[in-house]
Amino acid sequence: QVQLAESGGGLVQAGDSLRLSCVASMRTFSTYGMGWFRQPPGKERALVAAISWTGGSTYYADSVRGRFTISRDNAKNTVYLQMNTLKPEDTAVYYCSAALAQIATMEFEYDYWGQGTQVTVSS
Repeated sequence: QVQLAESGGGLVQAGDSLRLSCVASMRTFSTYGMGWFRQPPGKERALVAAISWTGGSTYYADSVRGRFTISRDNAKNTVYLQMNTLKPEDTAVYYCSAALAQIATMEFEYDYWGQGTQVTVSS
């Protein structure tokens, strides 16, 4: 049973930074593409960033490119999302996810999901 556990969410002010972490339970973590999704209140869940097996390839949604950075440490079974210059529109529940693919940019490609962590950005 694969488990993904997110941490690092919280309440911050606009312009602040946060780093989300996600620890994965699978032994073969380095064979999973990883992603971060978010779901704002009353809206659908959408991909924020994705990273390939080795971290050599990344993808970002237009709304976060240049402000957010996804990275991974395969030795620690952990994927990170560094979020800088946060805006109120970044307020959402953030989910970590794992795909049996080198890198995945579509939600249906993801096989495992964390429980989510709340990020709230006040103006």
